[in-house]
Amino acid sequence: MKRLLTFLVTVLWVTTLFSGCKEKPTEPVEGGMKIATSTSDFGAYVSSHEEQIDLLYEAGFRYIDLSFYTKEDNDRFMKDNWQEAAAALKKYAEDKGMSFVQAHSFGGNALKDQQTYNQIVEATIREIEVCAIMDIPQIVVHAPYEPHLTKDEFFEKALAFYKEFFPVMERTGIKVLIENSAKNNVGCDYYFYTGADMRAFIEYANNPLLGACWDTGHANIEGHQYEDIVALGDLLMGVHIADNRGEKDEHLMPYQGTMCIDEVMCALVETGYTGAFTFECENNLIPGISWPYARTVYDQSQKAYKPSLEIKLEMEKTLYSIGKYILTQYEIPLG
Repeated sequence: MKRLLTFLVTVLWVTTLFSGCKEKPTEPVEGGMKIATSTSDFGAYVSSHEEQIDLLYEAGFRYIDLSFYTKEDNDRFMKDNWQEAAAALKKYAEDKGMSFVQAHSFGGNALKDQQTYNQIVEATIREIEVCAIMDIPQIVVHAPYEPHLTKDEFFEKALAFYKEFFPVMERTGIKVLIENSAKNNVGCDYYFYTGADMRAFIEYANNPLLGACWDTGHANIEGHQYEDIVALGDLLMGVHIADNRGEKDEHLMPYQGTMCIDEVMCALVETGYTGAFTFECENNLIPGISWPYARTVYDQSQKAYKPSLEIKLEMEKTLYSIGKYILTQYEIPLG
């Protein structure tokens, strides 16, 4: 009897220990999980989305996160013929057998000043309209922030900002995703540091088209992943898979930093996440000046200052291989 009790206690302990990383669902995810990355990966090398898409294709990617983050990439979509430009870019990708799974909105802090607020709101509304034409189901939009806000004040200001997009979201069906950050990124109270707080805000906003994107690089700086992803649960609609050394938002690829990919994957499996496995790793080779770094320039010569496009392409192929390896280790079918 004593041996039986000891055995049962041991089984219970082992079950509890590994309960955070359940086996994959017995039924495969329909179509498999898509491995995607951002057009910004090649932003330091080529200027047009078409050229960036060509390079992503050559690296092995077939799914794309369209970056509107810099204003230069947005120019064509702010002109009178923006609908035709969006349709043409969609067709360009489709002709290569590629499609868009996500987008990232124009960057900046909307609460910096009124001019910045107006510019970001105008650009983001147009980007949502572009997503509708291009069949991009969701777009990541960073929340604005100010120093010395309480959580309630932050939620109130953030909701007022996101409400600017509710009409176009509801008209088009495009989802807007909030994203976690890190204190080292924003330098003041932001509050989207944990999955629980992000979930609380989404429930407070009360719009079914508002969801969450979890950035593993930001989370690595904060020092936690698993409980946050689990807290988001069904509200998690996208990810940014990135690595760093735990101090700055370096946008490295997995295995270049200290991010625990197993913690992330166990949480994604636990929650039944079926979205795209989307990288945000444009600094797998730092081109020269790329936040948060700037390479030292030698005034006598800069012949080897910037890695060549050929070398960058090889790194991008490695990034795709890393995505395949991670998903395969967790027996997740590839899309």
